[in-house]
Amino acid sequence: MIRVQTEDFNIADEYQKLIDDNQKDGAIVFFVGMVRDFNQNANIKALTLEHYPAMTNKTLVEIVDTAKARWPLSRVSVVHRVGRLPLGEQIVFVGVTSQHRQDAFEGAQFIMDKLKTTAPFWKKEETEQGTHWVEAKASDAKAADSW
Repeated sequence: MIRVQTEDFNIADEYQKLIDDNQKDGAIVFFVGMVRDFNQNANIKALTLEHYPAMTNKTLVEIVDTAKARWPLSRVSVVHRVGRLPLGEQIVFVGVTSQHRQDAFEGAQFIMDKLKTTAPFWKKEETEQGTHWVEAKASDAKAADSW
């Protein structure tokens, strides 16, 4: 399941969707990203995420398909928010299930690493000094390239 949306998501509901009628998987791994208060030497007040829907959906499907081809993942859920998100708001949920924990951990990390570097989301930070677009980090590219 892949969703890009403006509204918040409920972690318990997302987790429940991964486990409903799923007695074959022994591992459930999920990650939630939040708007934090500090980045690139500035105090953050809010983050605005923009995207191009057709391109974003296509890229997210490719990331998930690649993960499922590489690891035996049963269920995968990616929920990514767009729009203006104040400090402390949830941005992204990535959840996977598998029969074994190592596959679940690696699959979830792969999806998140690729999402950070290849999914077409553009981020603008609001700080006390004004707004600016966020540049890609070399550390994110290095993590994605390690796969």
